Amino acid sequence: MPDVECGAAILGCSRLSGGHNRTLRVRDLGRLPYTQALTIQHEIEAERKQGLGTDTLLFVEHPHVVTIGRNGHEDNILASEAALTRLGIELHETDRGGDVTYHGPGQIVGYPIMDLRLWKRDVGAFVRGIEQVLIDTLEEFGIHAARIPKLTGVWVGEGESAAKIAAIGVHLSRWISTHGWALNVSTDLKYFGYIVPCGLTKPVTSMEQLGVKADMAEVKGALARNFFKVFEMTGDFSQ
Repeated sequence: MPDVECGAAILGCSRLSGGHNRTLRVRDLGRLPYTQALTIQHEIEAERKQGLGTDTLLFVEHPHVVTIGRNGHEDNILASEAALTRLGIELHETDRGGDVTYHGPGQIVGYPIMDLRLWKRDVGAFVRGIEQVLIDTLEEFGIHAARIPKLTGVWVGEGESAAKIAAIGVHLSRWISTHGWALNVSTDLKYFGYIVPCGLTKPVTSMEQLGVKADMAEVKGALARNFFKVFEMTGDFSQ
């Protein structure tokens, strides 16, 4: 099964229905270390492989961490491991697709753990769907974002001035997805200076850098609504 590169309270109250009436549970894990969130992903993944549990979207905000995907190049980590440790940045290898990325405070990471056999057995369509969720969400906050052909993720600006605002990196095993996206809301962008994000030399940006000071809970609510819409699912969420 392919990888694709870049990159707990139940949210409940309102309801949206998708055409296929599949159920999605949304959980907000708050701020949680990367390895702990990965353990939760794997627990849900194991259930879904057995036909148990429910497709789940996890929201989480990680402390400072750099992760390197299965296709990653260590040369894209510009600081030594000792230097990262001094800076309070953890370093972890991971099984998602893609290269090197950074997660940290002010960033909304979304991990959809889904059985794609119940949606579409098409990893490309899955990634394009995640991109659409992010594009539609940013539009709600007055930010026009788009895709760039052959570059996974979500971008603002055009040509040489294009900057990545959201990275995507997923892993599929027996059509069960793990990992997902990272949307920069109010992220301290200086931390991207310690890596070559996703192996690309293009700049990164955030909602805050673009002049939008958004509440994290409001952005999560918008992401959940748009995820229900794009993937035609039913679920509960709160803002």
